[in-house]
Amino acid sequence: MITSTTSRNVIEASANSSILPGFLPLLHALADASAVWIMRHFRTDFATERKADSSPVTEADRGAERIMREMILASHPDHGIIGEEYGSLRPEARWTWVLDPIDGTKSFISGVPLFGTLIAVCEYGQPLLGCINFPVLHQRLIGDNRNAWLNGSRISVRPIHALEDATLLVTDPSDIRRHKNGVAFERLTERVGIFRSWGDCYGHALLASGYADIMVDPVLQPWDIMALLPVLRGAGAAVSSYEGGDAVASGSLVASHPALHDEVIAMLNND
Repeated sequence: MITSTTSRNVIEASANSSILPGFLPLLHALADASAVWIMRHFRTDFATERKADSSPVTEADRGAERIMREMILASHPDHGIIGEEYGSLRPEARWTWVLDPIDGTKSFISGVPLFGTLIAVCEYGQPLLGCINFPVLHQRLIGDNRNAWLNGSRISVRPIHALEDATLLVTDPSDIRRHKNGVAFERLTERVGIFRSWGDCYGHALLASGYADIMVDPVLQPWDIMALLPVLRGAGAAVSSYEGGDAVASGSLVASHPALHDEVIAMLNND
């Protein structure tokens, strides 16, 4: 999926070019190139393997990350890269790209189109620019912590003031039952108006674009989180760890409308 030149110009005009010199065009190019590779494999007869942590991986995942790594190093040979499939290269560099070629590999394997590619640009470990790209849906979210866009149009969280009116999303409820307080989470699901498992990065995209109000991810890696944060913050969402602290340090993420966030965190951690 390629956003229009006009859309890209709108985003580029809003970004601080002194902070992010030339990174946005490359970010779009990475999303374009990885999408072409991924769509070549989607709903085809591809092989699936299990990694050491038992999570699935395909050649679509690995090939998409290889393509993006090669493009980054061709443009910025001194930059660092942290990727899900091929590990870290110069993670201590000032500028580091954090890549998750397919966030939602289980969806990809199952032919479900709600998976996405996550790309973040970090300065000294802080994510300044994030991209969530959905190859099948032709949707691309970009955020810079101050603003967020969907295919070039500004997006934001929707107004809401009560949990009873909220839509709560989660990737896999069993992850919460295994790693967190499952009873407390169940109480939250009973309070909200709608509870669904439209998860992985698609849940965060729904929140950022005004179609959901709370997204809960109890166990994440840096490549799962970094690209989400500039988009969520740019859309006006409140973000924290499951316990209310730093999401990256904790390896968990709860994102919501700011009016709900304190109450959500309190309920999730109430024994």
